[in-house]
Amino acid sequence: MNNIICGNGSDEILSMIANCFAGQEDEIVYSEHGFLVYPIAAKAAGAIPIKAKEKNYKANVEEIIKVCNDKTKVCFIANPNNPTGTYLNKNELFTLRKELPKNCLLVIDSAYAEYVENDDYTNGFDLVNKFDNVICTRTFSKIYGLAALRIGWAYAPLVVIDYLNRIRLPFNINTIAQEAAVAAIQDQEFIKKAIKHNIIWKPYIEKELVNLGIKIIPGVGNFVLAKYNNIEQANKCYSYLEENNIFVRKVSEYGLADCLRITVGLEEENIYLIKIIKNFIEKI
Repeated sequence: MNNIICGNGSDEILSMIANCFAGQEDEIVYSEHGFLVYPIAAKAAGAIPIKAKEKNYKANVEEIIKVCNDKTKVCFIANPNNPTGTYLNKNELFTLRKELPKNCLLVIDSAYAEYVENDDYTNGFDLVNKFDNVICTRTFSKIYGLAALRIGWAYAPLVVIDYLNRIRLPFNINTIAQEAAVAAIQDQEFIKKAIKHNIIWKPYIEKELVNLGIKIIPGVGNFVLAKYNNIEQANKCYSYLEENNIFVRKVSEYGLADCLRITVGLEEENIYLIKIIKNFIEKI
C-alpha cells in the first residue's frame, strides 16, 4: 500500500508529477501523438513540453532520447497510447529507461493495460520494481467504467510516492469514488466479460472498416483509430455519424485530422456503426 497513491482521476496524478518533478526552464518529453494532458500538465507546472517524433504512429525510443538533455525531468509514455492504440513492448520500455537521463522520471501511463493480451506487453510494474525512477499510473475510467467518479492511482518507489504525497491535497478522493472502486475491483467477472467482448468486437470493427476502404492504425485498447482518405472525408463522416446518433472522437488536436477514434460499443451498437459508415461511403 505504501507504494500506491490515489488521485482525482489519473489526470490529477499526472499533473502532480509535473508539478513535483519539473518547474521553470525544465523540460517534459512526450511522444508526437501522446495524450494531450502531458503538454497541458507541463505548461501548468511552468515547464517546457517537448514533442518527440513517432514512427508509424508509435512512440520511438531513439527519437525520445534524441530530444532529451540535462533539462529533461519527466518523460510521459502512454502505453498503450491514446488515441493511436500503439505501444512500446517490454524490451523497448526497458531500453528507454536505461537510455533516459538518470534524473528524468519515466512515467508509464497504462490506462488501457487491462485490454492488452500481447505477450510482449508490460503494464510497467516490473520496471517500477527494478528502477527507482519509474512510476506507473492507472485508472478506473476505462475498463472499470468509472470515469465520471474521477479515481485513478499510481504505483511507484517509496521515494517518489513520498514526494507526491507532500503536494497532494489531503481530501482529493471522495468516498463514493472509493467505494465504487473497491466494488469494481471485486467484480472481476465483469472485467473478464469486458475483455472477451473487446477481443470479439474490436477485430470486427477493424475488418469491416478495411472492407469499406478505410485504413486503420493497428493498435490495442478498446478503440479503433480509423484513417480516412483526407481530412474532408473524416469530417463529413463524423458529421454523418453524429446525425445518426453515433458519437466518435475527432483527433485533429493530436495532429490526426484525417482520423476518427471509434470506441468499441455493445454488439448492436457496433453493427449499427458499420451500417451507418457503409451508408456514408456509398453516398460519397
